[in-house]
Formats: sequence, C-alpha cells, structure tokens
Amino acid sequence: MRILITGGAGFIGINAASRFIKRGEEVIILDNLSREGSKSNLKWLRKQGKFQLCKENLGFNWDSSNSKLFQKPFDVILHLAAQAAVTSSIIDPLNDFDVNACGTLLLLDNIRRSEQNPILIFSSTNKVYGNLEGIKLIEEEKGYRFADNRKGIDENQPLDLTSPYGCSKGCADQYVRDFARIYGMKTVVLRQSCIYGLNQFGIEGQGWLAWFIISHLSNKSVTVYGNGKQMRDILYIDDLLDCYDKAIENADAVKGEIYNVGGGPENQLSLLEFFDIISDLSGKAIKHEYGEERKGDQKIYVSDITKVKNALGWHPRISVKEGIPRLYNWIKEELC
Repeated sequence: MRILITGGAGFIGINAASRFIKRGEEVIILDNLSREGSKSNLKWLRKQGKFQLCKENLGFNWDSSNSKLFQKPFDVILHLAAQAAVTSSIIDPLNDFDVNACGTLLLLDNIRRSEQNPILIFSSTNKVYGNLEGIKLIEEEKGYRFADNRKGIDENQPLDLTSPYGCSKGCADQYVRDFARIYGMKTVVLRQSCIYGLNQFGIEGQGWLAWFIISHLSNKSVTVYGNGKQMRDILYIDDLLDCYDKAIENADAVKGEIYNVGGGPENQLSLLEFFDIISDLSGKAIKHEYGEERKGDQKIYVSDITKVKNALGWHPRISVKEGIPRLYNWIKEELC
C-alpha cells in the first residue's frame, strides 16, 4: 500500500508510520516540522526504516499545484496534521482555523480533483461536543461521574463547538463526513479521546499524561488548572493504531461514518487519580499547585465506544494499569 500521513512527524504519526514501515508499506509523511520535537521524532523514525518526507505547510497558502503528492495514487491517507492545543487556539484563533479547517478542506478537495479514492481517516476530537452542558454530574472526592450512570458520550450527543480549537476541528470533522456523502469519497471521522504511549513528548497544552510524568521525574512542580477532578478516558497508542487498521480493512463499510474512539468507561481516570498512580510508581508525591480552571475545559469526557466496537469488532486491549507504567518506564529510561 501507498500511505500518506499528514502531521506524520507528531506522536501519533511516527507510531503509525513505524507500524506501516515495518510491514513493508510505502510511507509518505507530510509535515511542516514546526512542532517542538518533530525533528527528533523523524530521527527516531529513520531508524525504523525508509519513508519519504514532504515538508509542506498544509493551510490556506498551501501551493498544492506545485505539490508532487498526488502524482501517484494513495491507498490510505491518515489526516493527523493539526493545531492540537485548546490554549494555543485561544491565543491565535486564525492560525488554528487555517491549519485545522482550511488545511483539511484543501486536502479533501485536492484528493477529489485528483480522481483518487483512498480511504481517508480523519483524527477528530472529543472537543467537538463542548462542555457537555445540561448533563448532570456528581462530584466525588477524586473525580466527577455522570449522574445518570451512562457509559459515556456517544455519537448522538449534539455538537457544541466550544473554543476556537473545537470550532476548527468541528468544521473539518463535518467537511470530512460530507465529502463522503456528496462526492462518494471513502472518508471516516474518528473523534479521539486522550491518546498516550511511547514516543510521546508531552507539553503542557497537549499530551498531558506524558507532560506530568516528565515534569515529575525532572523534579519540577506542575500546575493543575481547576480542582484536578476532571475525568477522561485514555487510550494507548497501539490500540488506536489497531482501530486504524480495522477501519482500513473495512473502508467501504465505514465511509461517511463518525465514531467516538477512546479508552471507554473501563479506562477512565481523573487527574488526581493519575497523580496517585504516578506517585505509587515513583515512590514520591507529585509537586503541584492549583490555577484557575481553563476556558473550554470539560469537567468530564468519557467515550461511549459501543458504535465502533459493533462496526469493527475493535476494543481497547491495553488497560490503564498496564499502559501508564509502560509510558512511565519509557520516559524514565529515555528522557530523564
């Protein structure tokens, strides 16, 4: 297969590329290398095998007429390129929209005009559901819970595009789906929850599990925005890549569909609960202070993954108890 990975120098991108390279697939990475750590990521990836790098900026000023990307057909496109932090989107909403919304539309339209029909998997986000206003919560000692005992948030939850990041990703999300309906393209939207795992160089606004572990092992204090009871479901990177594989294998069945993809209710935890796990692993408490709750932050988000389970026969295999120690030990050995 010939596979294009936009944003392929990022955390998810290099892990996906490594998997495909080891299978003998032809991998092309499109990335502008602007994100911190992207060059180090590519250095690691080159040790895994051969790939082609196309350094281009996927946005409104993308000169697609001079791009050589579509001279040969692709079988698969993983569209991961994004401005991925809510905090950055609030600081610079125009850049956020340019990368996430304009970049996605330009990519879709270039595929359409090239008359190719690869499967395109779009990495969307749970942030398209906003703050989940109207859903009643119970506040407990270490986290929030749904008052109605629901499994989580399913795909019938109305969109509520909160924060510039939520707006831009939601816009792209809907374009990706609509190009399947209007043009017959094989596109699928995966609204991903918190992805974590090896090769993750977390920063404060993104990749929070890795960020807190790195800070803790570096003996640095961290800031908790809000009360630390915010609840998320987390998904190990290998499980996400398994989901990508399942979608590729069932391209015709999933085209035009939207799936919530996360760890689900079995893999949910609050920030305070995460701190407890890391403290147990390291033998010392995490140094932290509290700051004001961030705008656009959800008190709870847990994916109801029933739809994707039924459609693809996919489910997470790596639990919180297994995955977090894996990440912790990798960071301890490689970065600290």
